[in-house]
Amino acid sequence: MSSQFTAEIHSSTAAIPAATWNGLVPASAGTPHNPFLDHGFFQALEESGCATARTGWQPQHILLRDAAGEPAGLLPLFLKSHSMGEYVFDHGWANALERAGGHYYPKLQGSVPFTPATAPRLLVPSGSLEAQAALLSAAQQLTLRLDASSAHLTFLPEEEAALAGSMDWLRRVDTQFHWFNRGFSSFEDFLDTLSSRKRKTIRRERRDALADGLTVRWLSGREIEEAHWDAFFAFYEDTGARKWGRPYLNRSFFSLLGQYMAESVVLMLAYDGHEPIAGAINFRGRDRLYGRNWGAVRNVPFLHFEICYYQAIDYAIAHDLAVVEAGAQGEHKLARGYEPVSTHSAHWIAHPGLRRAVADYLEDERPAVSREQQMLETFTPFRKGERQER
Repeated sequence: MSSQFTAEIHSSTAAIPAATWNGLVPASAGTPHNPFLDHGFFQALEESGCATARTGWQPQHILLRDAAGEPAGLLPLFLKSHSMGEYVFDHGWANALERAGGHYYPKLQGSVPFTPATAPRLLVPSGSLEAQAALLSAAQQLTLRLDASSAHLTFLPEEEAALAGSMDWLRRVDTQFHWFNRGFSSFEDFLDTLSSRKRKTIRRERRDALADGLTVRWLSGREIEEAHWDAFFAFYEDTGARKWGRPYLNRSFFSLLGQYMAESVVLMLAYDGHEPIAGAINFRGRDRLYGRNWGAVRNVPFLHFEICYYQAIDYAIAHDLAVVEAGAQGEHKLARGYEPVSTHSAHWIAHPGLRRAVADYLEDERPAVSREQQMLETFTPFRKGERQER
């Protein structure tokens, strides 16, 4: 690490003042505000007990200071004892090292817990490459100091992944599905860019989802009351328990979200009369909507698509947002106008044998991911000639 910087390790978000933390989040015109970088989001995760040493997410946040002692950069980081809640799967790497007699855990994880959304990981408001490199160097030194097997930065921008690659980090590419607003004035305007068959399918799904008189409400800021959080948590817990076995987030987390950053939350609830029966939580950035968790206590055909995908598109068009990020995985999003995009991660592996094996694996995986994305592009529902370069 450059002699002009020093690094402090903080064992909680609360140990770093919110003004200092948020002041280090890049906010230039070319870097969209991302709500998942807000001090309040990390504080809610830790204060609620969702991301703590007890749950296998021990904060080890790196605060970088310049020669004058002023904050110059931040890398939110966690010491982990498992690989759950990350959405970039390294279980095979862990199993390989364990079979060889080594120990994969603990490891360091640079990400937003339980949140597969791309955002800067090397938080340097000046954009200084030297400061970003110092953060990477500090993460490598901390890995060795803690006797961890590796350090991982997931869902980081491609340019940060490239910088990490120049410092001996291994790069990985994966796929998500995002919707792009090409200046649409309405949902019908968007549908006009799709093939006739796809338009009919989506119209039918939207009609059938709300056929029994269900209505949908968008709630944000002070509109969200504890009763709404109670309802949404019941949806989240029921669906999460069936999907994962144990949901990651607890009820306290959602109340803290309402306390710290309610204006960034968009809660979409489906009502049968006055009774909410399903919902999705979204987060609003400067130019995009991030879809996160969904749940329901009643099985209604196509309601998941309506709440998570079509309502998100409606909201983005109504609020002139450029992108909807619909979370991890899900090829079924293709038929609904979401397009494949690349996501990036960087991995610094201290164990030389594991590093060689992972490097060989990634060398084969990258072209496979590229071929898959090219194939997925052929399944987008757009009419020929309607898609424009984004």
